[in-house]
Amino acid sequence: MNHPSRIYIAADHNGFALKERLVAWLRGAGHIVEDLGASQHDPGDDYSTYGIKLGEAVAAHPGTVGIALCGSGQGIALAANKVRGVRAAVPWNPAIAMDSRTDDDANVLCLAADYLDQPLTEQIVQAWLATPFSGEARHRARIAEIERYEAQ
Repeated sequence: MNHPSRIYIAADHNGFALKERLVAWLRGAGHIVEDLGASQHDPGDDYSTYGIKLGEAVAAHPGTVGIALCGSGQGIALAANKVRGVRAAVPWNPAIAMDSRTDDDANVLCLAADYLDQPLTEQIVQAWLATPFSGEARHRARIAEIERYEAQ
């Protein structure tokens, strides 16, 4: 696996159990992981809180990436993507995870804890972390267009 300088990770109550297992697995693989919560299972917490918190951490620290989990992966991705500079993707298999890095330079990986088991989750994360951005001109141009819009 590629080793970004730091991996931020966060989850709401739906993603909490899978997040806990991922933290142990990632640290076991030698990654520096900063767990932004939830620190305990709380059925009343909100994906938006953790998506924004994780997005802000990734945006504030270039060279880092984030992994965010909620039930579908969609809600936490919507929240994270509201943070300027975040490019959050919701892949459901390793191939889509690699595309999100190669083509879109995604810096936040959002996972659907209600639909992914541990082995598939690990495959997706491993593929995503190991795949660099292609840097192709057409992909850089698309990202630049998004960045210009964010700057308005």
